Amino acid sequence: MVSGTKQSQYQSPLKATFTGIRDLFRKQIPAGELTDRDRLDGKRVMITGASSGLGFATAVAMAQRGAEVIMACRSGIPHKGEKVKQLSGSDKVNMFHVDLSDLLSIEKLAVHLKEAFGSIDILVCNAAVVPRQSRKTPQGFEQMFVVNYFSKFLLVNWLLEKGVLAGGDGRVPRIIFVSSESHRNPKTFHLEGFGEYHEFGIKKVMERYGYYKLLLTTFAIELSRRLNPGDRPGYSVFALCPGPVNSNIAREAPKVFRPLLKLVFSLFFRSPRKACIPVVYLAASPDVEGRANDYLFLMSRKAVDSKAADPVNGRQLWEVSESLRNSLRKQDPRE
Repeated sequence: MVSGTKQSQYQSPLKATFTGIRDLFRKQIPAGELTDRDRLDGKRVMITGASSGLGFATAVAMAQRGAEVIMACRSGIPHKGEKVKQLSGSDKVNMFHVDLSDLLSIEKLAVHLKEAFGSIDILVCNAAVVPRQSRKTPQGFEQMFVVNYFSKFLLVNWLLEKGVLAGGDGRVPRIIFVSSESHRNPKTFHLEGFGEYHEFGIKKVMERYGYYKLLLTTFAIELSRRLNPGDRPGYSVFALCPGPVNSNIAREAPKVFRPLLKLVFSLFFRSPRKACIPVVYLAASPDVEGRANDYLFLMSRKAVDSKAADPVNGRQLWEVSESLRNSLRKQDPRE
């Protein structure tokens, strides 16, 4: 799937860790600054994977800025929501259950959001997994493929179709994808065997992680093209890499590496509270108002990898994703 020097930077959890540390010390030119004046009063924000790590910190920060926060989580209900209320000083915090590896659960979330809230203003697709090996989802797909890419495609399209993410009348919803600089590592963009389940072990995990982040970033760019055909954007579609975060995403790393990773994470990686700043900036700052798309690494604006920006790749990814979605509909007894 991927090879070469770039890929080797993320070939294993250990190499990925030290690549992240190196990136932190590179000189960055900030795209802007998140200030106390950047408020979210009157805005409704949904964050996936909000029960821990970056998602939890983002929920606290959004609530502190006046947003009504919806935490979409597989676990931590209701005590994580109560913790966000306590830390933020806001009682405008809601929790909804979703298992992003289960396609039926994703659709139920979209329906529940429509019934409970009608619409949201900002969607933060944060949830991701780095498993130790391949795992099958309830529908027979590979877990990392679904959680790290396909669930986003389904969720966004369901929310758009149900009018939960509705633009117009001066409303410009913001859709934010937490991606990764590892999206640059795959040597080629290919879609052979898209959606098919293939077993793999720990040696292939980071390779596939980078590939699914490439799919996610390509989807973000293509989504912006489709939602914004004219000169005045009706939606802002953003993606970002928060840099290395001291979270539990590598909890399934081989046991022999865990003590070292834990030490390195605590010494060099940024806390979720600091790492969520670019997410909050893209959600709240007037600096990016009216932008159809953007990509940040930490707080610096960067061009995405050329493979992700290629409109041919974007169109082909959309087509195979939509085809897979349609095949699932045909298998659904409710249809």
